[in-house]
Amino acid sequence: MKHTAKEWFEATRYWSFPVSAMPVIATVAYLAWKGNGINWICAALALVGNIVFHFAGNLLSDYWDFKKGVDNERAYAVPNLVFHHFEAEEYLRFSAILFTVGIIIGIVLTLMTSWTLLIIGVIGFILAVSYSFFKFRALGDVFVFVCFGVLPVLGTSLVTIGQIDWSTLVLSLPLGILTVAVLHDNNTVDIATDKDSGISTIPMYLGERKSVVLYIAYIIAPYLITVIFCLAGLLPYAALTCLLSVPVAVKIIKTAYGYFTRGREAMIGLDQRTAQLHLAFSLCLSLGLVAATLF
Repeated sequence: MKHTAKEWFEATRYWSFPVSAMPVIATVAYLAWKGNGINWICAALALVGNIVFHFAGNLLSDYWDFKKGVDNERAYAVPNLVFHHFEAEEYLRFSAILFTVGIIIGIVLTLMTSWTLLIIGVIGFILAVSYSFFKFRALGDVFVFVCFGVLPVLGTSLVTIGQIDWSTLVLSLPLGILTVAVLHDNNTVDIATDKDSGISTIPMYLGERKSVVLYIAYIIAPYLITVIFCLAGLLPYAALTCLLSVPVAVKIIKTAYGYFTRGREAMIGLDQRTAQLHLAFSLCLSLGLVAATLF
């Protein structure tokens, strides 16, 4: 079955790219604010590698969701495999190709910087390929936080300044929580069909109403955390530029609150809008860090 480049690109769930791209960008901006010299070639490779690994993981996750029956005609899911627009083996092969590209980039970065990166890379790869196994056991949120919150900021600091700067973890909390919110909305929408598939997710244990409340908390928390970090001196006050994205967050919260009158339908599509909020929040935060560097 032949597919266009556009169809392959759409299969990667490209709309979710901010959750892998922005931690790298924000970390580089943060390190520049701290006065570190940046290896821009390594930073660019880290950005590409992180996105490639993310897309590979998306494809592999969709493959296992289809095989497990989690993605079906009743689920809110990417329909490619369910309706045989793509075959499962095609997703698996494409995922393997992207993982290979990501590994090559990782090896190049390791040779250019430090063998310590190999440890971070191996952990990231193991988590990426085993994600579905743990997602089906209500541990997906933890894995997403580590993969898109902790590992990217530590790895980016290692390859861009030559050593791990542990203070970059201040970025992992707000950015990681927003990433978890993307998954949490998806799992909330699919509570009923996930139960039928025999898997476990956090929203299944909480129930729909509590899951919606937790989702709203996930949207609010990154702003509160950033304000606290600025007051504590862990981030410059210029980082409060992230508050420029509040109108986007408010619209999302209003939509999610609609659950209490309209039901589950209100939550459909918020995963993509949350990824857009992640982009807006992270971009505004990064621009604030750049401004603090310059002025």
